[in-house]
Amino acid sequence: MYYTDKKLQFPVRVETPNPIFARALQQAIGGVEGEIRVALQYFFQAWGCRGPAKYRDLLLNTATEELAHIEMLATAVALNLEGAPLSLQEDVSSDAVGGSVLNGMNFRHILSTGLAALPENSNGVPFNASHVYASGNLAADMVANVTAEGSGRVLATRLYNMTNDAGMKDMLSFLIARDTMHQQQWLAAIEDMGGLTASLPVPNSFPQEKERQDVSYAFINCFIEGVAPAQGRWSEGPSMDGKGEFSLVPGAPMGEEPMLSPPRPSSGAQSEQMFDRKAAE
Repeated sequence: MYYTDKKLQFPVRVETPNPIFARALQQAIGGVEGEIRVALQYFFQAWGCRGPAKYRDLLLNTATEELAHIEMLATAVALNLEGAPLSLQEDVSSDAVGGSVLNGMNFRHILSTGLAALPENSNGVPFNASHVYASGNLAADMVANVTAEGSGRVLATRLYNMTNDAGMKDMLSFLIARDTMHQQQWLAAIEDMGGLTASLPVPNSFPQEKERQDVSYAFINCFIEGVAPAQGRWSEGPSMDGKGEFSLVPGAPMGEEPMLSPPRPSSGAQSEQMFDRKAAE
């Protein structure tokens, strides 16, 4: 069960409404780096979390906070739309707010919501949950969460640099700081589970003797002959899990060219395809 006290987690104020910036803020709501994504990601990770309850509680707490961030951003979008024209017949050339209709405002902010936020990105593409990762493996999920918070912080810093509005900078500085904390807490959770080294390879419950260990720590060079491979920490020295040694090996095919059987007569293929390639060769 979830509750609200109707109050914002952090004050949201807009000194100079800017409908174009309202469109940009939509990326932080419904974009792949946005708050809807991380809220759902942490919720579904929590709802499917098996094992110590503290990890489920951590995920639930953070997911709930992300709902508060959606609320803040939706409020910021609405405040940036105040004073925006509601039709093309209005004077759109005399001021920056009015001119925004001809300079990149999201028409759906007028047509679909009456000057309010939408669950979509800055290009008007509805939120897509295909970027919500919840694998049921805590280490894999925590690493995915660090990535999500990292890309979210990148976006928030770009939005911060895009606006001169003091109120928007203040709100974004708060969101940037929360991204800082959330990156740290997911890494701390991995450490709490024994550390990243102990977690590798993910899942660490699968017996490594069942994998092809001759390539477990091999960096395979896929560049053509004569082109130097990308050498570094990953191509020599002890592996990150301490269970092997990195090596650089030339890329070479271990299998043969694939040959498929001819199509079935009723499959809709061309008659020229109806022969046995293996027999023909």
